[in-house]
Amino acid sequence: MKKFATLISLILIAVFVLAACAPAATPTAAAPTAAAPTTPPEEPTATPTEPPAAEPVTLRYANWNLGTEEENNIQRQLVKAYTDLHPNVTIEFVDMSAEGGWEANLTAYAAKGELPDVFMANNVPLYVQNDWVADLSEFTAEDADWADVPEVLKDSFTYSGKVLGLPAAQFVMGYFVNKDLYEAANMDAPEYGFTLEEWNEAVTGLHNVSKGILGLDEQEFVTGWYSNAIDPNLKWFSYDGEKMNYNSDAFKEAIAKTGEMKPYTWQGLTDEQKTNFKSTGPWELFLNQEVGMRWDASWSVPGYVSGATFEWDFVGVPGGNQAIVFDVMVVSKTTANLEEAYNFAKWMTFSKEAYMKEAELARAAGSAPKIPVSVDEASLELYKEFVDKPGILAALENLDNSMIESLAKIVPGYINARWEGKPGIDIGEDKDVNMWFMFNFANDGRYKYEDYAAKLEEFANKILADAAAEMNK
Repeated sequence: MKKFATLISLILIAVFVLAACAPAATPTAAAPTAAAPTTPPEEPTATPTEPPAAEPVTLRYANWNLGTEEENNIQRQLVKAYTDLHPNVTIEFVDMSAEGGWEANLTAYAAKGELPDVFMANNVPLYVQNDWVADLSEFTAEDADWADVPEVLKDSFTYSGKVLGLPAAQFVMGYFVNKDLYEAANMDAPEYGFTLEEWNEAVTGLHNVSKGILGLDEQEFVTGWYSNAIDPNLKWFSYDGEKMNYNSDAFKEAIAKTGEMKPYTWQGLTDEQKTNFKSTGPWELFLNQEVGMRWDASWSVPGYVSGATFEWDFVGVPGGNQAIVFDVMVVSKTTANLEEAYNFAKWMTFSKEAYMKEAELARAAGSAPKIPVSVDEASLELYKEFVDKPGILAALENLDNSMIESLAKIVPGYINARWEGKPGIDIGEDKDVNMWFMFNFANDGRYKYEDYAAKLEEFANKILADAAAEMNK
């Protein structure tokens, strides 16, 4: 133990000696402040985050052009294309098959507070009066596609400065001609811009029942356009933008001419004469090459493109004009998501992007798309890839001058002024007849139209005036 203690003492002494021999630390001045770096230090990089997922939206949709799920027509395919582009949106088809018709079904849904978010409109004035439809002006105001919609369509769906409907489709309506039949008869086929005299000659000159050829398919449509060919201020069925002109000389002549043309039409054939034809009704005559001129609309063009084996064209009506038929779509005022409902409604109506998709789908089906609703050079060139007929293209250049045939969809009171209203007239055993009766039988020998024209006009225009006043309240 004594040896161990002695060893420890020696070690401690050595440590103290070494420490005493170490050089003393030299004092230094304070270090100068470091210069600022020429570039700021990099901020820590934030980890990128995905944008928030779009809120799921369900839109209830009602239309009469959807066909069946098995058919999977172009309209259904367009809906699918929209949801592919907008995966947060679900489109539910509303069942409109209940009895009573379109308006009755909508009324029933409205009563339950279940109007579809987006639906096809058959009678916009009724929906406006019922306060069913949303004002879409805030969306259309800055919409570039809307800017290219023809004014005749924009004006038709604008009430008191508010855009309350969107044009879903436009179809030119008038006469289609079989050019081959006229050439075989050594006659000039009518062309867009033809005159009344040329129309009359084309009908009567080609007509040959014994050879199974008619000059005209049906006569009833003459009443609609004829007065416009005489007086351009009168549009479809004598409507001038405010009132009906049932007592005008031009419309009286239209009524008379309609009767005169019956012998040249399917309705003028006897049962024995019908045996000269392959067709069993006027709707078959054109594709069977048994009529020179057929009254139709451009909704039949895809069928003519795929099914006609002859040269054909659209010539409109005498005087260089045509009627126009349109479909209109509205958005419910009660929709929970107005902007998304508008976006979908636009896709199904006047969207240029959707029109390109429709053309793609039509090409795949070996058919043709509808006439574009938002019309510019690009959309017209696309349409011409399918339909390059001079008469149709001329009509598209003249759309704003068209006679609107779809007056029932946009003019308050028109349905009663044209068909359903009862002016207090008895014709023989037919008591308290309606307006449809008076026009339908105007050439049947039951009465003389001239005797009632003034009363019909007065009755119709009171209906229109009262309905317009009601709309403006």
